[in-house]
Amino acid sequence: MTDSQTNWTAAGHGVHDSFDLNPETGVLAAAVNLPGGFGLIAQDPEFGPAIATGLAKVEKLLRDAIANSDPLIDASSRHLVEAGGKRIRPLLVVLASLLGDGVTEEVIKAAAIVELTHLATLYHDDVMDSAPMRRGAPTAHEVWGNSVAILTGDLIFARASVIGSELGPEAVSMQARTFERLCLGQLHESVGPREGDDPIEHHLSVISDKTASLLATSGAYGALFGGAEQYVEVLRSYGEKVGVAFQVADDVIDVTGAQVRSGKTPGTDLREGVPTLPILLMRNAAAAGDEDSARVLELVDGDLTSDEALGLAVAAVSGNDATNQAWDVARAWADDAIESLAPLPEGTVKASLTAFADAVVTREL
Repeated sequence: MTDSQTNWTAAGHGVHDSFDLNPETGVLAAAVNLPGGFGLIAQDPEFGPAIATGLAKVEKLLRDAIANSDPLIDASSRHLVEAGGKRIRPLLVVLASLLGDGVTEEVIKAAAIVELTHLATLYHDDVMDSAPMRRGAPTAHEVWGNSVAILTGDLIFARASVIGSELGPEAVSMQARTFERLCLGQLHESVGPREGDDPIEHHLSVISDKTASLLATSGAYGALFGGAEQYVEVLRSYGEKVGVAFQVADDVIDVTGAQVRSGKTPGTDLREGVPTLPILLMRNAAAAGDEDSARVLELVDGDLTSDEALGLAVAAVSGNDATNQAWDVARAWADDAIESLAPLPEGTVKASLTAFADAVVTREL
């Protein structure tokens, strides 16, 4: 039976080659929207074009990988890819490859793997969180229902695995271990800390698995498939630490309504009762007798259904010292990430990675 006789299209097969890679076109410009911290690399006469063309190729491969001749499956699979995103993970893969031989076809595939894996988790997360919106569009489960959304996430992960198989057993092993950590992080977040566990340590452990693990793999993939094997562990460590810094900063942004370009609606985590670092620090302070923290927690633990009540809670949290402490934690993780880059050669790549770690906590992304 040929592909045309089936009602599905295998990953990367039978897809019309319509994505224009001409660097003079608007398509390429739209595909390459570098986040804060990467201005240096964009302006570099050698690395800038390599990054731009590489990310455009990744964007094309993402669309090829999820294409399906079944209209429903095709639409649900394309839903988040076409909603956009910063593509931070594939960017880290491509950038790390510049420490070696540069942006090879293997690097393009590795970059697509990490982004597809990330997208797969978003479908699942949105179902678990009953999230109505993602990247400015209704979530997949709002459009097609929970079953379609969950199975679409599974399908996208399967297609990431197909691409991984083309890179060999080491790529498959790294992706599998990363996905294991992603699942464990979600499970541990859902169950919560066990009796006797430190809630803050538990929270940071969840962040490490749910967010940092994929950024760590992104850095390692880029070095490995870019021919800079000597820097694999350096980039893995950097990605892990940047990932924690990124999520802790996200915690603070949500509960304070900080005016940054994060795209988040202030107070979402407060309203949904999601544990975040500022609130956990505040609970410790209240338990130790801090009256201001206890007063703020009365608002946080109250009924936040109305926008007015939520606004009051956000303002109170923002003015509490726990917020500054959480920012300090994010900054410390970013500083550790920068420190881990010490073995890298001086140059544009190292400077860009350093600037990105700073941008994570100032959220100039």
